[in-house]
Amino acid sequence: MKLTRKQTVALDFLEDNITNEAIFGGGAGGAKSVLGCYWLGKNCLKYPETRWLMGRAVLKTLKDTTLNSFFWVMAQQGLRSNYHYIYNAQRNIIRFPETESEILLKDLFTYPSDPNFDELGSLEITGGFVDEVNQISLKAWNISKSRIRWKLDEYGLIPKMLGTCNPSKNWVYTDFYKPSKDGKLPQNKQFVQALLSDNPFISKHYRDNLLQLDTNSKERLLFGNWEYDDDPTVLMDYNNIVNSFSNNFVATGDNYITADIARFGSDKTVIGVWKGYRLEYIKTIGKNSITEAASEIETLRQYHGVPINNVLVDEDGVGGGVKDILKCNGFVNNSTPIVSDSGKENFANLKSQCSFKLAERVNKNEVFINCLDTTVKDMIIEELGQIKQRKIDSDDKKAVVRKEDVKEALGRSPDYADMIMMRVWFDLRKEFKFW
Repeated sequence: MKLTRKQTVALDFLEDNITNEAIFGGGAGGAKSVLGCYWLGKNCLKYPETRWLMGRAVLKTLKDTTLNSFFWVMAQQGLRSNYHYIYNAQRNIIRFPETESEILLKDLFTYPSDPNFDELGSLEITGGFVDEVNQISLKAWNISKSRIRWKLDEYGLIPKMLGTCNPSKNWVYTDFYKPSKDGKLPQNKQFVQALLSDNPFISKHYRDNLLQLDTNSKERLLFGNWEYDDDPTVLMDYNNIVNSFSNNFVATGDNYITADIARFGSDKTVIGVWKGYRLEYIKTIGKNSITEAASEIETLRQYHGVPINNVLVDEDGVGGGVKDILKCNGFVNNSTPIVSDSGKENFANLKSQCSFKLAERVNKNEVFINCLDTTVKDMIIEELGQIKQRKIDSDDKKAVVRKEDVKEALGRSPDYADMIMMRVWFDLRKEFKFW
C-alpha cells in the first residue's frame, strides 16, 4: 500500500524513541483513519504477543467507520480476514494468530456512570490509536495513555498514542495545534497537518463535494482551518470574538470590577477592570488565599476609582469569603435569573442568562478587550468559543453547557470567560423589575 508523504512523516514520529503523543489531521480526505489502522496492523505483525487499542467516542461508530477502514487497509496489504487476522465481533477484538497479537476495540465516551473510566482500569496495552480524538475528553485520552505498559521493555518501545481528527476548538486545539503553530509544542508531542491536497489517492469528486459545504465546514474540512467552528451550539461567532480585541471604538462608561475566584489549586483568580464594556485591565493570580484575592481587588478598586457597589465576585465556593471581606456583590452561577425587560426569556439559571446576553453584545461588536498578553488573549478566545447552548433542540429553559464539560473540552477551567460573562450582571441589575 502506498502512503502519502504526510502519512510517512507521521509514521516516522510513531516509530522514533522520543514521541509519546501524535495528532494527525486537519481536514477531510487526509487519510487519517488509514494511517491509524496501518500502524496498528504493522505493530501487531512486527511485535508478537502485543496488545493495542483502537478507540473512538462511540463503539458503534467505530465499528461502522474505523473498523471498515481497517479491513480495507489489511486487504491492501494482502492480508486476509479469518486467516491472517480474525475479528471477534462479540468480544470486540482483532487477533493475529501468527503473532498472537491483538487489537482491542474500545468505547471512550465519558459516561456519567463511569466518569473516571474505571472500565479501563485493568487494561494493559502496548500503544493506542483513537480515531476522531476531538470527540473524546482529555481525561479519556490521558487515562488511555496511562494504560500503555504491556511488552514495552521487551521490545525496547516507549508509550505511543496516535489521535486523528478534523479541526475542533477543544483540548486538541489547545494542547497540540496551537502550540505546534507557535513553535512551543513539547519534544515528546507532535502535530502533523493532513489535508485533502496531501492525498493524491483520493477520488477527484471528493473536493467538489467539499466545495458545496457552508463556509465554516468548508474552511475546516477542505482547508483545515482550526479557527472556524461549525458547531450550531456555539453562542459567539469566532470572528466577532477576535474583533473584541480591536473594537477600540466601544464607548467608555461607569467603572466596574468582576472577579472569578479560584476554587481549587489548579484554578486561577482572574480580575477584570471595566469602563463600560471596555475591559481595560486583566489581573491573573495563581494560587492564593481569600484574603490575598480580596486585597488585590481592593487595591485595584482604589486605584481605578470603582465604587464598592460596582464590584462583583464569584460567590460559589471560597469566593463567598472574598465577598464577605469586601462587602461587595456576589454572583451565584446556579441562582435564579434576573427578571428584566430584556431578560424575559426562559433561562435555566443566572450564568446562562448572562452568557446569552454577553453573546449578543460580542456578536454585535459591542465589547472591547484590552489585552497585549498573547497567551491570555488566546485563552480568552478559546474559552469564549466554548460557551455553548446545552440541549439546543430541547424546549427546556435556555442553558449553557456545564463548567465541568468546558473544563473537559479545554483541559483547564474557563476562568477568563467566567470573569467576562459576569459583567452583564450589572446591566440586568439596573433593569430589574419587581413583578
